[in-house]
Amino acid sequence: MDLRETVSLSLVGLLSHKLRTLLTMLGIIFGVAAVIAMLSIGEGAKQESLEQIRQMGISNIIVQHWQKEADEETEADIDHNRSPGLTWDDARSIARICLLADYVTPQRELKVKAQAQNHTFRTMMVGTTPDYLTVLDSRMGSGVFFSAEDLNTAKRVCVLGADAKRALFFFDNPLGGRVKIRNQWFTVIGVLEDKGAAGGKIGGVLEVRNTDEDIYVPLTALLNRFHWEPGEPELTQITVKIPNSNQLPEVAAIVRTILNRRHRGVEDFKIAIPEELLRQSQKTQQIFNIVMGCIAGISLLVGGIGIMNIMLASVLERTREIGIRRALGARRRDILAQFLVESLLVSLIGGLIGVVLGYAIPEVITLYAGWRTIVQPWTIGLAFGVSAAVGIGFGIYPARQAALLNPIDALRYE
Repeated sequence: MDLRETVSLSLVGLLSHKLRTLLTMLGIIFGVAAVIAMLSIGEGAKQESLEQIRQMGISNIIVQHWQKEADEETEADIDHNRSPGLTWDDARSIARICLLADYVTPQRELKVKAQAQNHTFRTMMVGTTPDYLTVLDSRMGSGVFFSAEDLNTAKRVCVLGADAKRALFFFDNPLGGRVKIRNQWFTVIGVLEDKGAAGGKIGGVLEVRNTDEDIYVPLTALLNRFHWEPGEPELTQITVKIPNSNQLPEVAAIVRTILNRRHRGVEDFKIAIPEELLRQSQKTQQIFNIVMGCIAGISLLVGGIGIMNIMLASVLERTREIGIRRALGARRRDILAQFLVESLLVSLIGGLIGVVLGYAIPEVITLYAGWRTIVQPWTIGLAFGVSAAVGIGFGIYPARQAALLNPIDALRYE
């Protein structure tokens, strides 16, 4: 008996019990869909982490101001008297002492309400230096970044992130336009290229903001032209860029030593290496993927057990049919092939439906939960291949039982 005839007989057998066949497929359908959905969530999280590390700089060291939660106010006051927090002098000292650093870029952030052309946008104003573009691997979409002369004269010029430009100027050309930040007017001289940045935390430690929404001004303009509350640090962040990422731990240790001495032992800062935090995050994500994959695999296992159960019941139900086929000349391998193909068809059809469902679930998750999901082609191949293996693996035993039936006993079976 050729393969076409075997498949035809198997389809007739499956279609004669449509509901039972569908119920048998459910375990495979949901198992395949779960595998694809779980792996797509993991891949989406991985890509977000990679984008965040690129945003922060692959060979950068981030020093951020950290406000310690003191048990008593007096302890906080004592710390403040010993250390005023991150300062521009800290950045200058790091640049002067740490010769391994290519750039040391100070940064001060201030939450503001910006206005332009009757449009209002609440965002973060970032005061920094001209090195920012190189340190953060940013590019200009149009116009120019502010210069060293603008920094020295505290000139009221600004550069908009891509989202900030869209919020304030929509489709108009912002170059030469004016933006009111609190009571100060700034002239727009440039717009940064859209990074498609994602907010969140790297490794659950380092906070990453959507920098496309930021407005950048010379650090001197921010420090000299805006009011500060008593006790606020001069800087919120210092970014140290080094040429060789293999030296990150060494440079981080040097930076920590410099700041500890300057801050007299007060721990009012934290040092993070995005690359190391990314590795930690990816290890955690890998464990998550393994756990979710095992959970989804259990669904496939349950589906396989369902296939075996139904196929055994089918063999028992069709014992006389098997006896008749054997009496008419069918060989044992023909009976084996028929029931094995039935099992495989149930698994493959269920796998196809599961793939469609596996494509749909991530889209629904992205739409309603806001999580990023990416369905990779290899996840579909993996899930579909596993479903086929389940169909064959759990179908062999029932098919063998059918093939080993004695024809005479099968004909006598009631």
